[in-house]
Amino acid sequence: MSDDDLRPPTPHPTWWRAPLVASLCGLPFLVLEYWWFRSEDGIGALGGIFYWAVGLLALSWTLPHRRSLRTPRMLAAGAGLGCVLLPMLFALMLGVAMAGG
Repeated sequence: MSDDDLRPPTPHPTWWRAPLVASLCGLPFLVLEYWWFRSEDGIGALGGIFYWAVGLLALSWTLPHRRSLRTPRMLAAGAGLGCVLLPMLFALMLGVAMAGG
C-alpha cells in the first residue's frame, strides 16, 4: 500500500460555482413559487416539480467535492434550475396564449 492509497482525494477548488449560480438564479423563483402554490391552497399539479427542484439543488450542494463529480454536480444544479423555472415559464406561456387568443 502506498501513501497515495491512504490519502483522501483533494477537493476540487471550484466545486461550489455550479451550485451557487443555480441557487442564486433559482432561489428567488423557488420562494415565489412556494408562496404562489401556498396561496392556491396547496402544491397542486406542479408540486412534484417544486420538490424535484429543491431536491436537485440540495443534491448539487451535497455531492462530494471531488473533481470526478464535477459533471454530475453541474447536471444536478442545471436540472434543479430547470425545474425551478419550469412552472414560471409555463405560466408565462399560458398568459401569452390567453392574451393572443
